[in-house]
Amino acid sequence: MAMLEVTNFGKRFTIHHLGKTMQAIEQINFSLDAGEFIGIAGKSGSGKSTILKSIYRTYLPDKGSIVYDSKRYGLIDLAHATEREVLYLRKHEIGYVSQFLNVMPRTTSRQLIEKAMLEMGEPTAIAKIEAEKALNHFELDRELWDTYPNTFSGGEKLRLNIAMATVKQPRLLLLDEPTASLDQQSKVKVREIIEKLKTNGTTLIGIFHDIEFMNGLCDKVFDMRTRAIRSPKEGVIREG
Repeated sequence: MAMLEVTNFGKRFTIHHLGKTMQAIEQINFSLDAGEFIGIAGKSGSGKSTILKSIYRTYLPDKGSIVYDSKRYGLIDLAHATEREVLYLRKHEIGYVSQFLNVMPRTTSRQLIEKAMLEMGEPTAIAKIEAEKALNHFELDRELWDTYPNTFSGGEKLRLNIAMATVKQPRLLLLDEPTASLDQQSKVKVREIIEKLKTNGTTLIGIFHDIEFMNGLCDKVFDMRTRAIRSPKEGVIREG
């Protein structure tokens, strides 16, 4: 049984002031098993982020189904899940990392990561320990731990964003260009965490413009141009 199966998925956007509706993507089909990592490749504007945001339900899909094998709900179509179900899944099962940090105001870096752990039901003592481990791993300066992240650089915000999502060890993790503004050393830290999550059974979907970063990491690639699944190193291995 697949962990996630996307079937005949399509998404349109309406530009209300122009009275126009545009088809962003259509006929997207792919699936992945538990513990697999699929990369989504394609040019800018091809709809890669739209797929991830629709799985996370930031966007509401127009066509098709996105069936996820949830630990709590069993097989659930994310395209038709209730808001309550979506909120639960975001908090406990599905993580999302983007290039941008959107967090609660007046909350420190340490508190944000601790909160992520507490949402998973971890005791306060464990949350504090794991938060420090994550902050250390991503090499955020100790002076920033008890500081509000609105003052951080772009790279620091991104590292915090990744720490908040990965500390939960989600069942499904969506990565939307998470290394876009990171230096090489920080990219290595991200890769280490992804490899560890994958080893522990997390299923991952990622968008990376850095092709070298994907080498040896993804099990397969979904090509937006051909709508086909291929090996990261070979040609098309089966139709998507």
